[in-house]
Amino acid sequence: MRLIGRISVTLLAVATMAMSACAGSGKDANGIPTSPNPTLKTATFKIGSASITAELALTADQRERGLMFRKSLADGKGMLFVFDDDQVLTFWMKNTYVPLSIAWIGFDGIVKGLADMDALSLGPVGSDRSVRYALEVPRGWFDRAGVKVGDKVELPSGLAAP
Repeated sequence: MRLIGRISVTLLAVATMAMSACAGSGKDANGIPTSPNPTLKTATFKIGSASITAELALTADQRERGLMFRKSLADGKGMLFVFDDDQVLTFWMKNTYVPLSIAWIGFDGIVKGLADMDALSLGPVGSDRSVRYALEVPRGWFDRAGVKVGDKVELPSGLAAP
């Protein structure tokens, strides 16, 4: 009986520390962000014949939060998610109130695919091939700006493949 009591106290202490760590990190007990990214460093670059100013999500935490909790996103603005390696990417719209469009961009800066994403949707939206970057913009902006698959993105300095 005594051993069970100690184990219960130990488990309670571990759970409390884990929840405290999540609370301090702006995440819930499941590790889901509970607060938005601060405004991130931005870069302005061309995509096809259009120009865009995008926040740069460079770290795992920045990429995980993305545009969560934002209430608006103006045309010509977006977020560029930068990954270290090429990979098949999957995004969702948990806690994202603005409907978005996403461009899957290869290491070479070529748009490999485009998709629309519904606000607050938990359905996965993925690239159909390995890519290095994802660019989120207000839904329909790629169409309005004339951006299409095969267009070249002039990646911000330091983000292009070696």
